[in-house]
Amino acid sequence: MIISARNQLRGRITSITDGAVNGIVTLDIGGGNSVTSSITMEAIKELNLKVGGEAYAIIKASAVMIGIGE
Repeated sequence: MIISARNQLRGRITSITDGAVNGIVTLDIGGGNSVTSSITMEAIKELNLKVGGEAYAIIKASAVMIGIGE
């Protein structure tokens, strides 16, 4: 797979939470860090994602916001 996004984080799937339309997939990317993504259940099935499997978090964003509580 070759894509233009430069922020590619390889990890191991630690959990998949099924929902009616979307699921939540969590990747352990090492160093005590994880990335969580909400993707469609259709995509989870098409990609055959399973806990323990390897996957990539691919991040393509034009802006990243930082906020604080009041």
